Amino acid sequence: MTPRKSPRREFIKKGASLAALSAAGIALNSAPSKTMKAGENIEFCTSYFFGLQPQKLALSRQMGVTGAVAPPSPRYADMQGKNGWDIEVIAAVKERFKKEGLDWRVVEGPPTLEKTKLGLDGRDEEIDNFITFVKNIGKLGIDVVCYNWMPVISWHRTATDRLGRGGALMTAFDYEDVRDQPLTEYGKISAGTMWANLEYFLKALVPECEKANVKLALHPDDPPIDNIRGISRIMTSANAFKRLIELVPSPVNGITLCQGTFATMGEDIPSVIRYFGKREKIFFVHFRDIRGNKYNFEEVFQDDGITDMYQAMKLYYQLGFRGPMRPDHVATVAGDSNEHPGYSILGNLFAIGYMRGLLEAVQKEA
Repeated sequence: MTPRKSPRREFIKKGASLAALSAAGIALNSAPSKTMKAGENIEFCTSYFFGLQPQKLALSRQMGVTGAVAPPSPRYADMQGKNGWDIEVIAAVKERFKKEGLDWRVVEGPPTLEKTKLGLDGRDEEIDNFITFVKNIGKLGIDVVCYNWMPVISWHRTATDRLGRGGALMTAFDYEDVRDQPLTEYGKISAGTMWANLEYFLKALVPECEKANVKLALHPDDPPIDNIRGISRIMTSANAFKRLIELVPSPVNGITLCQGTFATMGEDIPSVIRYFGKREKIFFVHFRDIRGNKYNFEEVFQDDGITDMYQAMKLYYQLGFRGPMRPDHVATVAGDSNEHPGYSILGNLFAIGYMRGLLEAVQKEA
């Protein structure tokens, strides 16, 4: 009797042959990719905060992810010494992404607002530069800016190599490690001052953003605790974001819904998505998850946290969100470098695959 061939062995054998052909540079026929296009679907993106990494660029294209999230960095266009708000810099960076087959969808890491957040002399100049920046990205068709209201101490973790599932490396935060740290050079800054400074900024920017058709998507404070080294952190709850959108009401004043940070706050993610989604205030999504609470948490694989991620994806889709979404703070997995904790290139592969699977399930169910 002829031995029955194992389908699994045949699959592995064929996969090895295809890999060998690909490695040899031989083009392989493939089915059309399910590329996410702006306006037609939730648009998956990848972030570029550490330069235009060739491996990440190639993997993005191979995954059918054509949206890019990046700062307006002059070095991305070999224009060191220029300003990130200058139109020639923005145009050159956009063109660099275009040559890689990517569309620069979101500016994350816009020109500095440190003096504005702190209410210091020189803030009006910063705001003027930001207005110039907004006008210029609007002219070039980039319509979302992800910014934050965390001066001096921005995204903060007390560990970047905590062991997670299977030995993967995770970022983590423990409030005990920062509770007794000294004040910064700016001393104590109250929550009232931070709110007043935010209102001052929005009143200057929102009218210009409306003219330029550019959306301001505020990211929550991460970690969402009330104070670090004397500087108050105000964007630490869903109620704070409800206050934000009423502070200067406008179609362009909205949020970056960073699921991991809202989960860290202890908020119910489906409720947050419903509230802001129904009001069309979700301009950008960071799709990640955590375990723990705001005083002690770790970031985990997207399928291993406290949030029902399928329900979250389902709500975005049902509520009509068709904007940019990227994985955020992924695990550093075997074979990858932890040089940039939270931004492992291979960890990003897992996250995008998981997100694509969730979205396909949601679409087929609908």
